[in-house]
Amino acid sequence: MSIVIPFLAFLLAGAFAAYHRIRLAYWAAITASLLVACWLLGANPTATVVAALVVVAVAVPLLIPAIRKPLITAPALGFLRRALPPLSQTERIALETGSVGFEGDLFTGDPDWNKLLAYPKPQLTAEEQAFLDGPVEELCRMTNDWEITHIHADLPPELWDFIKKNKFFGMIIPKQYGGLGFSALAHHKVIQKIASVSSVVSSTVGVPNSLGPGELLNHYGTQEQKDYYLPRLAIGQEVPCFGLTGPFAGSDATSIPDYGIVCKGEWNGANVLGIRLTFDKRYITLAPVATIIGLAFRMYDPDGLIGDTRDIGITLALLPRDTEGVDVGRRHFPLNSPFQNGPIHGKDVFIPLSQLIGGVEMAGKGWNMLNECLAVGRSITLPSTASGGAKAGARVTGAYARIRKQFGLSVGRFEGVEEALARIGGKAYAISALSQATAAAVDRGDVPSVPSAIAKYHCTNMGRDVAKDVMDIVGGKGIILGPRNFAGRAWQASPIAITVEGANIMTRSLLIFGQGSILCHPYIIKEMRAAQDPDTRAGIHQLDAVLYPHIGGAISNAVRSFWFGITGSKIGAAPGDAYTKKFFRKLDRYAANLALLTDISLGALGGKLKFKESLSGRLGDVLSHLYMMSAVLKRHHDEGTPEADKPLLAWAFHNSAYEIELALSQALRNFPIKPLGWLLWPVVFPFGRRAVAPGDRLSHRVAMLLMAPNEARDRLGQGVFLTPCENNPGGRIDSYLAAAVAAEPVERKFLKALKTKDIEALDYSAQLDEGVREGWITADERKQLEDLRAITLDTITVDDFDTHELRAASFYALPQHKRHPREAA
Repeated sequence: MSIVIPFLAFLLAGAFAAYHRIRLAYWAAITASLLVACWLLGANPTATVVAALVVVAVAVPLLIPAIRKPLITAPALGFLRRALPPLSQTERIALETGSVGFEGDLFTGDPDWNKLLAYPKPQLTAEEQAFLDGPVEELCRMTNDWEITHIHADLPPELWDFIKKNKFFGMIIPKQYGGLGFSALAHHKVIQKIASVSSVVSSTVGVPNSLGPGELLNHYGTQEQKDYYLPRLAIGQEVPCFGLTGPFAGSDATSIPDYGIVCKGEWNGANVLGIRLTFDKRYITLAPVATIIGLAFRMYDPDGLIGDTRDIGITLALLPRDTEGVDVGRRHFPLNSPFQNGPIHGKDVFIPLSQLIGGVEMAGKGWNMLNECLAVGRSITLPSTASGGAKAGARVTGAYARIRKQFGLSVGRFEGVEEALARIGGKAYAISALSQATAAAVDRGDVPSVPSAIAKYHCTNMGRDVAKDVMDIVGGKGIILGPRNFAGRAWQASPIAITVEGANIMTRSLLIFGQGSILCHPYIIKEMRAAQDPDTRAGIHQLDAVLYPHIGGAISNAVRSFWFGITGSKIGAAPGDAYTKKFFRKLDRYAANLALLTDISLGALGGKLKFKESLSGRLGDVLSHLYMMSAVLKRHHDEGTPEADKPLLAWAFHNSAYEIELALSQALRNFPIKPLGWLLWPVVFPFGRRAVAPGDRLSHRVAMLLMAPNEARDRLGQGVFLTPCENNPGGRIDSYLAAAVAAEPVERKFLKALKTKDIEALDYSAQLDEGVREGWITADERKQLEDLRAITLDTITVDDFDTHELRAASFYALPQHKRHPREAA
């Protein structure tokens, strides 16, 4: 037995040092002390000496730079230079764009949760809150989504005027240029509220405040461009659009075939140096009504008129709509959500160099500019739209499920419906937290490239899930379109958000982990820069500073993964209260798992990893759910850890934990190098997968929260338009909930009387009269039941139409011979 003790001491010291990330010198000292103790206590001398020699063999070369650099670091640099593929310009720009926030902590495997919780609570200014309570509320009251989507296929003129007059297009434009100068949080809140009543209006407001001329000019425009365009954009005098996507360049924006040739031409009567453009764009939101067009194209200077570079690269320019040769095509029609969208064409369109965004100095830097602005825009518009729809869906569907009765019970009481309600509530809670977290990151000064992709992908995907469950619960109410339908258009529009600003499949497979594993990793990008440094001595110096912490971190993550696995994440320091500590500990485990698999994948596969999209997608799911649950716990903390919200928090967390373990297991079972997957399995899952999806009991608690007035339900619905008015059927249904709940005891008493008493009346009103005469209910209770019948009828009633009301009005403008034969007759 004594022969084992020195080696056991060696391993325990190493595991302790790795778990706590103790420096190598301290590990050597701790291990040496333990081995001396083993010697003194009578352990096998030979074993003790062998263990000591191992410590010396590891510590001495690594601790002495004169030995370490030539013997270890220099060969490692040579290996990296051979193993790492050269970065394309697209990849290089993507990695150089954006900043890293808390998502970087997740890749360390040991996140600093106190840092997360110390971020300031996101709060609106008094001016921003007043805008939400005033103009935004009024805009929502004016919005009739049925008329917009079915009758006009556009916003009516009074809405356009109201939006422009109240500077909705100028939320991100600084006050010095006549804009509102709002925070990203306010931008998020405005889009969220509008989206809860109409995705068409939210798209119309969101796009000018997202990727487009306003944001690009604000960040990169010349002073002259800012002074001229920003005040006009702020008040809607100019309506902007931005042309990026084309028939042959969708998600791969760097393959833009649209081009501009530097040449001389005529502009406003003068012969000036400029660019002659040829372009073909489609899916351009606001194009049909835009007065100023932002355009991305590849710029060439074959005659060297502005420099020595012939292929200058992707460049951005501004084109007034009335520029000769610009052709704004007919409208696209996006899935019965007819926001203004269409193609733009141009051939030999001449503009002066002064129309380049940022001037000639920014020529060729368009991809950098787009990446940065895409990250900010993607952080807000689409996640906020999903949040507004999901939160409104949760509130209204919960009320509907309580009011709507089948077999004498509220439909929400059936367990199948409870499951759907729980998914709606839990996902709405997570979407809300995630969308607010990315907006808060922008306000902290971050350019959240990776979190924006996470938010865009998961908010829109979960938003579609919520819309599906809402449709399943409301049934016929959802499939019969009309002014009373609060769900149908949201379901039809849900795929749009998933498709735009980068298709979700591509975002998951290529962007989230592909970019995050390099940009957010504490060491990888530094090692890549060292390998690419042409100065070998400088490269060795750079690599030496990061290689050994990287190796130590990888060992630490393996130890932490195994420790958390065998202890079930029940041991370890964690922030939070008695309820949330267990959640933080689990996230510690999953962060260690992610960091370990990231290092193993990058080390084993190298440049081939970017072609392993299934593996990248699964590891991206782990990162996404880690970030999402970080946002959920931060939200819970910021709101004062309310007791009533615990079911929502627990459902969201357990759902994400289940998804994380599912993704980890799929990644290991399908790891491209099978033996590595087998070896990693007992480290990550020493007792197999343990996380399970939210159970029936928890789902029941969440469903009950949605179906009764309470503070958690109120918090979940904060920031969406629930004012009961003629144009807001969802708001009316939501407003009925308290009265419906209050009437239920009277309704049960009356229904019991109907079954047990000899009642002659068949008509409901007559039955109520008889009930009052016989003393089964009072006159006040009769009124209560009458009101319940009225609100139930409004809740469940669907619309009907004359045939001509469902025909497109423009059809009747066609000559009779061009109509369908049946109609022409």
